[in-house]
Amino acid sequence: MKENENSIFYPPGGILIWIIIVLEIVTFSMGIGSLLYQKSKNIDEFLKMQSTLSLTYGLWNTVFLITSGFFMALTIHYHKAKIKKGVSISLLIAIVFGCFFLFLKSLEYIGKWNSNYTLHTSDFFAYYWLLTGFHFVHVLVGVIILLYVFTIKDEILLENLEASASFWHMCDLIWIFLFPALYLVR
Repeated sequence: MKENENSIFYPPGGILIWIIIVLEIVTFSMGIGSLLYQKSKNIDEFLKMQSTLSLTYGLWNTVFLITSGFFMALTIHYHKAKIKKGVSISLLIAIVFGCFFLFLKSLEYIGKWNSNYTLHTSDFFAYYWLLTGFHFVHVLVGVIILLYVFTIKDEILLENLEASASFWHMCDLIWIFLFPALYLVR
């Protein structure tokens, strides 16, 4: 164990990934805060547009990301315990559930687009497309990172695996706040 591993400058995955995570969380928090503020100013329009969203899609996507996050945490556990088969299986399951999220979100996007709910339909849909689109890109990047990690899993350092997991859990965390802001808060 390195001497500085228990310091604030060496959180799991290293300080640089945590700087990125904090910046992303601040960015999404400002976006979600702005959404909620605008919603309070025009509640009727926002509720009307919100009612067009599929709560079922939102709930399933939440399940997919939380399940994926659980298996990513399990991947770290197996890596530390030096259980290679556990690393492979849990990492693959995390990737698959991340792909489920992307697939289902894509279906939702296609449905909204085909129903003419675009970025320019309303303020609500401007927020919907920008916030969920930005999150979608983060999940896509996360899946690509996890796929790369999967290809080198036998050689990956714990610090790099933790950085990947930290980024992945950031995607989970953002969705945990984005989902209720868009789909649930009335």
